[in-house]
Amino acid sequence: MLSDIEIAQAAEMRPIGEIAAALGITEEELEPYGRYKAKVTESLITRTANDPDGKLILVTAINPTPAGEGKTTVSVGLGQAMAKIGKKAVLALREPSLGPVFGIKGGAAGGGYSQVIPMEDINLHFTGDIHAITAANNLLCALLDNHIQQGNELHIDTRRILFKRCMDMNDRALRHIVVGMGGRANGVPREDGFQITVASEVMAILCLASDLDDLKRRLGSILVAYDMDGKPVFARDLHAEGAMTALLKDALKPNLVQTLEHTPVLMHGGPFANIAHGCNSVRATKLALKLGDYCVTEAGFGSDLGAEKFLDIKCRFAGLKPSCVVLVATVRALKYNGGMDRAELTMPDINALKHGIINLRTHIENLFKYHVPVVVAINRFHTDSDEELQYIADYCKAMGVETSVCEIFAKGGAGGTDLAQKVCETIEMCQENTFAPLYPDEMSIAQKVNTIAKEIYRADGVKFLPAAAKALAEIEAMGFGSLPVCIAKTQYSLSDDPKALGKPENFTITVRDVRLSAGAGFVVVLTGDIMTMPGLPKKPAAFGIDCDNEGNIKGLF
Repeated sequence: MLSDIEIAQAAEMRPIGEIAAALGITEEELEPYGRYKAKVTESLITRTANDPDGKLILVTAINPTPAGEGKTTVSVGLGQAMAKIGKKAVLALREPSLGPVFGIKGGAAGGGYSQVIPMEDINLHFTGDIHAITAANNLLCALLDNHIQQGNELHIDTRRILFKRCMDMNDRALRHIVVGMGGRANGVPREDGFQITVASEVMAILCLASDLDDLKRRLGSILVAYDMDGKPVFARDLHAEGAMTALLKDALKPNLVQTLEHTPVLMHGGPFANIAHGCNSVRATKLALKLGDYCVTEAGFGSDLGAEKFLDIKCRFAGLKPSCVVLVATVRALKYNGGMDRAELTMPDINALKHGIINLRTHIENLFKYHVPVVVAINRFHTDSDEELQYIADYCKAMGVETSVCEIFAKGGAGGTDLAQKVCETIEMCQENTFAPLYPDEMSIAQKVNTIAKEIYRADGVKFLPAAAKALAEIEAMGFGSLPVCIAKTQYSLSDDPKALGKPENFTITVRDVRLSAGAGFVVVLTGDIMTMPGLPKKPAAFGIDCDNEGNIKGLF
């Protein structure tokens, strides 16, 4: 059996100009990065601004096992399957982070015969967007420390600096550091730290910005620190936004690539959904809606994280209304949520499935609260028994939800045509779009957190630790109480405890910190022991990645 990278390397890619031409993109509206990837220009976005929108399809999932459940693979396969049934679809996906690529999951551009290519480029440096975000983020940090070194005219309190450096790699040793050591010439000593680039506010800003002017405004609104009198200091006070925008001007342009079956993909932005808002860029999604009859996009991890943030943050800001949500489930993840040991998930066990399917039910009920139709995609693994698959289908039918067993990993688009047809039929039956976010702007931040905790996580309530309560009061005093909330939480459970599987009961969500992302336009709420800089596992995926003397990469997945 071929590995993902072997399948990708054996594929016949079409020149990116051909993919663009099929979408009506002219040569002048394309900026090639080699033969098989390109950026699209601002002129294309302007030209298509008044074109009608296609239908928006969001792909999300139940709570996964640590191995992941193939949500990106299903997204890619669905896009390919749309073409198989004669529909014009454009995918709008996130860029992979190097952290997971070299950490636990390996490559992150789909799998099997439902992949985005050139797979090696996408998984590594791609068009340099994430590197540009890292540079812009760290430029602000350098300007901040230089300002303090050069006399600290703004009277910044070095004990209350909020903005951190970043890098796109899992490195736990950088979570908490001290900078400025070595004497006066090397800066002012202070505590600092790193977060992974995809969890940074700059990444969120890039994904939510509408154009360069909006990008610059948002960058200037980043809350950097407080001064000695407790007043906020923003990036614009350090005159940082112009130079940061210069570093990001090309990164703001969406990237165009293709799937194994030449379905067009706008791949742009890559925030994590457990510690950020987890969606690709607004610009890429909106452009995909203009270029295709259907836009297939995804939100990271389970629907309690990625979908909630897509629906409550991205759709709120961008005025988007999904026509259908595809909820990815697997037999193995449901058995895992039913308490089955990870090492035994390949063994048929209908009882474990019956215990774990409450997790699927909860995700379906949660999505209904947004008034969107749902189709469940069962991503089939070869170890799944017919009895197990039928049990899921019957269970969903009793809830009034269509299901489709997908074999897109093994068969590509051909393995997802049933799913594509059911999605199209569901959209046709639900022409009146009544989508609405879960909470209104005017709710207090604490009320918003409580609403999500009770309605989505099914918690009894929320406990704000003293530090979080103090930060929350400061944020509201500055006038930012109307912002939506971005809750950072484990992806493995509906609760903030990764070991509480299925549908946990009798628990509260513990908030240990609240941080203002004024540039992004939301408030980050940190729960449990979630961290914004992951670490590598004992045997990281990097151990299996290599490059031969001809430059051929191996082991990405």
